[in-house]
Amino acid sequence: AIDGAPDLVVEILSPGNTKTEMKYKLELYEENEVKEYWVVYPEYKQVAVFRLNSNILFDKPIFFTEESVISFIFPALKATLHEIFITK
Repeated sequence: AIDGAPDLVVEILSPGNTKTEMKYKLELYEENEVKEYWVVYPEYKQVAVFRLNSNILFDKPIFFTEESVISFIFPALKATLHEIFITK
């Protein structure tokens, strides 16, 4: 078993996700001190990145709608939106 929260959570939304559910998860991840939380919006082809600040609260999200999404805690982790939303 591993104790503690992950440093990074990535969630891909589906049509069934509700605002109430997403608010609950955001609060849960704050309480457990998840350092970075990515929310992927397939419908809009964008990614929101929340970063935990020194007050143990998430800053306002940074929305990536063009170019690359880059992790603030894992700088080597980056992907273009084309790579994330690639369709065949």
